Amino acid sequence: MVSVSCKENHSTKSEVSTDKPNFLVIIADDAGWNDLGIHGSEIKTPTLDSLAAQGLLLERYYTYPTCSPARASFLTGRPASRMGIVAPISGRSELNLLDSITTLPQALGALNYNTALMGKWHLGLKPESGPEAYGFDFSYGFLHGQLDQYAHTYKNGDSTWYKNGKFITEEGHVTDLLTAGAIHYLDTLNPEKTFYLQLAYSAPHIPLQEPQEWLEQYSSIADSSRRAYAAAMSHMDHGIGKVLQKLKQTQRAENTIILFISDNGAQEQWIPTTQYEGKYGPNYTLGSNLPLRDFKTSNYEGPLRVPAIFSWPKLNAKGSSSNYINVSDWMPTFLQWAQATAIPPSVEGESVEKLLTSSPSARKKPIYTRGHLQESLIVPPFKLIRTRHLEGQADFELYDIESDPSETQNIALEQPKKVDELKVILKEEFSKDTPQVNVELKH
Repeated sequence: MVSVSCKENHSTKSEVSTDKPNFLVIIADDAGWNDLGIHGSEIKTPTLDSLAAQGLLLERYYTYPTCSPARASFLTGRPASRMGIVAPISGRSELNLLDSITTLPQALGALNYNTALMGKWHLGLKPESGPEAYGFDFSYGFLHGQLDQYAHTYKNGDSTWYKNGKFITEEGHVTDLLTAGAIHYLDTLNPEKTFYLQLAYSAPHIPLQEPQEWLEQYSSIADSSRRAYAAAMSHMDHGIGKVLQKLKQTQRAENTIILFISDNGAQEQWIPTTQYEGKYGPNYTLGSNLPLRDFKTSNYEGPLRVPAIFSWPKLNAKGSSSNYINVSDWMPTFLQWAQATAIPPSVEGESVEKLLTSSPSARKKPIYTRGHLQESLIVPPFKLIRTRHLEGQADFELYDIESDPSETQNIALEQPKKVDELKVILKEEFSKDTPQVNVELKH
């Protein structure tokens, strides 16, 4: 049931005078900061570069260290750790989203939106805990966190490719199938209906199985793993271009909000043993988060600060923005634009309409992020990172992420008062999390 109550500090009034917009959310899987042409990468992403040139490049967009928490937070507007999700839902886990929390597609459905998910779900590994259980009218893609791009099976051989709650068998590369699915959805949708379409690609996640036509574009890259990764990014970018062209052809482009994000930062390497029966890998060089620190799984900037692009002609947000935006902020923002009269009380993110500008603007709330290895708290320009251990005291690091975006200088000893101040907030946020999480401390 969709809640109609409203938190006292949530306003649903938008400054944009418009009809209800459509939403197209495009999610890359493990794309790093330095994996888009707009950030100076050797990888060609002309569609995304053009989208950024026409819209707003979000240079301070923060997510989670891994995929399931990022997707859970996006769809509920709250920290994923409140629901016990701090790491990928993997293997044959029974974990899924709580059905007591209103999701973004449920809230939009109550506002007469058509809702669809194409691609990765990763918030419940069985059809009965798939997207339909959480408000999506239509869904097509894969339930698990990764899959063979052609056989469409999970790394342990389990079925994962499905359509509307039933496993199916199809031929084709995942990137092409998801692109075609999104285009078909836009082609057949009632033109009078507003829609929310979430297009969650598997690219550039491993295993890398790119067609020769995409690999040939990167013959200049000597490292075969990086070459395949670059090919996966360009393949996806090409697919996104087709979907955006279909928006124009169906006269929906002017009133469609387009958001491109990566679920988390890039993975450094992949050295499998028994996965996919040993058919793929190893890959010693995958994505690049440079100049940011570290790779997927930690709470340093590399995994958390990811590529993001926002475009909506009616808001006319252009250029680049260094305002701090969190993954949990999209749900209240989208519902505001969809003319919701109230925001579900479970939502903790803040509406960021006023932050979607090239002009400096401060957010109201800190950014709290709990992964399975560390926790972090951002109160600009500072970021506190806590690393807990099974035995002994926790380690704390403090960085000024505006003057030191690569996090090379831990200033915790130089600023003990700031550390103590942020510790109080972090501990308060941590206390709100559910006592049991899907991956506990191991060291």
